[in-house]
Order: sequence, then C-alpha cells, then structure tokens
Amino acid sequence: MSKVLIIDDERPIRSTLRDILEYEKLKVEEAENGKQGLESIEKNDFDLVLCDIKMPGMDGMEVLKKIQDINPELPVVMISGHGTIETAVEAIKSGAYDYIAKPPDLNRLLVTVRNAMERKDLVKETRTLRKKISKDNSSPIIGSSPEILEVKSMIEKVAPTDARVLITGPNGVGKELVAQQIHQKSDRKKAPFIEVNCAAIPSELIESELFGHEKGSFTSAIKQRIGKFEQASGGTLFLDEIGDMSLSAQAKVLRALQENKIVRVGGEKEISVSPRIVAATNKDLPREIAEGRFREDLYHRISVIRIEVPALNERREDIKTLARHFLEQITRENGQAKPDMDEASLKALESHNWSGNIRELRNTIERLLIMSDDAITKDLVEKYI
Repeated sequence: MSKVLIIDDERPIRSTLRDILEYEKLKVEEAENGKQGLESIEKNDFDLVLCDIKMPGMDGMEVLKKIQDINPELPVVMISGHGTIETAVEAIKSGAYDYIAKPPDLNRLLVTVRNAMERKDLVKETRTLRKKISKDNSSPIIGSSPEILEVKSMIEKVAPTDARVLITGPNGVGKELVAQQIHQKSDRKKAPFIEVNCAAIPSELIESELFGHEKGSFTSAIKQRIGKFEQASGGTLFLDEIGDMSLSAQAKVLRALQENKIVRVGGEKEISVSPRIVAATNKDLPREIAEGRFREDLYHRISVIRIEVPALNERREDIKTLARHFLEQITRENGQAKPDMDEASLKALESHNWSGNIRELRNTIERLLIMSDDAITKDLVEKYI
C-alpha cells in the first residue's frame, strides 16, 4: 500500500486530505509542522509528501529543501491558500513535483497524487533496469578474488545512489578506477567526472582550484576561473588524496558540503552546486583525526559509504590474471607481437612482494616486454622484477 505524508499546521486541512486519500486506499500519516514531518521522513519510506507552504517556524520551502537532502527522489506536492503564480513557479523550480492551491480541487488533487506516485515507480524501475544492465557489462576492475569481488559488489550497490563514498587503500591499488566505475554506473554518468589531486595542489591555491576565483581577486587572477565544484555540478567530484588537504581547506570543503553552495575567491555571490562527492586516501583518517590533522566532522560527511581496496599482496590469486591483462594491453597499445609467458614466470610474479601494488605490477610487465625477445621466462622475471 502506497504511503503519503501530509505536513500542514491546520488540522481541518489535514483531516480533509486524509479522508480523500484514505478513500483511494492510500496509507496516510500526518505532521503538524516541518520538524515533525522531517523526522517522519527520516524514519519511514513514503511514496509522496503533501506539504503546506505557509507554516509557523519552518516554512514549506525550507522543508522542501531538507526533504531533497534526505531523499531527492521523494515527490513533494506543495499546497497553499495564499498562492500566486510566482509562488507556484518558485516551488517547481525548487524541486517540487507540483503545486496545488487551497482549498484543493478533488479531481486535480487525485490526478496529481497518482501521477507523482507513478513517476516515482518509473524512476525506481529505470534505476533497477540500469543496475541490471550495468551488471551485465564487463568491469575494467580485473580479478575474481573474494576481496576484489566484494569491491565490485559495493560499487554495484552504491553507484545508483547519490551517497558520498570514501575509498581507502594503499598507493597503487586502483582507487581512481573504483571512483570512475562509481560514476560510470550512476545516473550521473553523462555529466562530468572531475578529479582533484589534493596532494598535488599547494595549500594556498586549493581554494581557487576547488571554488574558482573572480578576475582581480589576487595578483595572478587575470580572468575569472570556474572551480572544480562548479565544473562537477550534476556529475561527480573525485577528491583524491583528501587526507593531504590542509585544515583550512577542509573547513571550506565542509561548508560547501553542508550548504551545497560555494563562493568564488574574491566574490560575494553564493553559487548553488550539486556534485556527488567521492573521496580517496591512503591514510588512516581516524588516526589523522586523533592527531589533529583531519576534521572529524568532514570525515563523517565524506564517508557515508566506505570501500576498502585491498593491496595486491592480499589478493595474490588475481596476479596471473592481471599480468596477462597488462601483457595484452601493453602489446596492443604499442602494436607489437605478444610474447609467450609460461606458468613458471607467472608463478614467480605471484610470489613477489608487491609493495607498489598494481601500478608496480604493470610497470614490471612493461619492463619485461622491453627486455624480452620471444618469451618472458622465469629467469627474466627474477632478473628484472
């Protein structure tokens, strides 16, 4: 049975709407103010919300914004007895499914309710189909060990959502590839995937890089610059090596994530942004927090979902598959014949300590290809590994 929440400070209106909706075999819950309504939404799975615009305390437009933060797919129909065309347009622009004036016309109300819930079902069905299709596509993440299968499973689960993801693991394990897969399997895949290497940007430039700057805001600002948050709006912003970001930059990123708004350096206007945040680090962030080098509040903001990418030494059964994959890839890129690689040479690779992880393995395969004649042998591996 579909479930509807009515948020309105007027009891007679709530009762009237309840009677109409229950007659249509819908389950109805009520809230007499915005705070109560938001608490219900956090605890329950509703199919539709009917929300009054004019309410004491928190008004309906503010409630609408907070509902979108909690569940952006939940359709919200705004209702008001003091409405104008301007109010209706503002509500729709702010993300409402529709707008109905009080007292509600029975036929219009029922048509709107049915259409809103049908749209929600269609969105859910489309997401399910996309997820099914994405599972059928081959993944560029190579391997079949239990550890890497768990990573692939996590990607499938989290990609269709807008949840923020923190990817952890040592250098060279492929954290960027995981981030790219999350983007490619999401509803945002047609929008930009923007990467920022937080470790490579000097602390004095990170704010300009992330939020942009206005012309003349500092000595070398000869023209306006659009920051990464704006570039990634509607898409995915990948904050690589976020553990190396300065505390001052962390504070500004936290504010941007809290408010979904940024201000360019040297500017005054607030700019709304909506990137999905995927972050990665090779550092132990809880330890960084304990030692005062990382903000705990930012950690909780970016780590709704955590994906741990295993070191290559923890998934040795994938080494042979990866070696063959890199052998095929590099020879194809270079237009050269693929040399033989016997089982003994693969065993030698499998037993090596891969402190540099997948990046080291690929470099090793490339080096062996350069140094080999017609075949890659165990002796060659032991000499150049």
